[in-house]
Amino acid sequence: MVQRTGVLDVNSCYLYLLLSSEFADTCVVAEEDEHLIGFVTGFCPPKRPYSIFLWQIGVDPNAQGKGLGKRLLRAFLDSPGAAQATTLETTISPSNTASQRLFEAIARERGATVSTSEYFREDHFPAGHEAEELYRIAPIR
Repeated sequence: MVQRTGVLDVNSCYLYLLLSSEFADTCVVAEEDEHLIGFVTGFCPPKRPYSIFLWQIGVDPNAQGKGLGKRLLRAFLDSPGAAQATTLETTISPSNTASQRLFEAIARERGATVSTSEYFREDHFPAGHEAEELYRIAPIR
């Protein structure tokens, strides 16, 4: 699924298995006809217990443009693992306007404020990876 999106960093199968088992309360999937068409992975950062960090959101290219990303993000914020969270955090690269618009729309929906700051610079990554800015959306409840 991650590879099919064509835009997400592909990580090891082991990492996705850990996320889906150890952080199952903060991971959401969407299926259609028994096929995975979207997902959200995230966790509650131990040092910021009132935050929920969205690590990856992916929608199959054949399911894009139908509002699935927004429905997945809503389900993520309403998941059991996010129940205590008042702040949504994620990182977005400067060129990823689709994700920026998605998170700004969720903020508007919830009457929340979006703040951004530098998080990981390009030199933190192997060549060819953009910087990642930290987006904080609060309050989400």
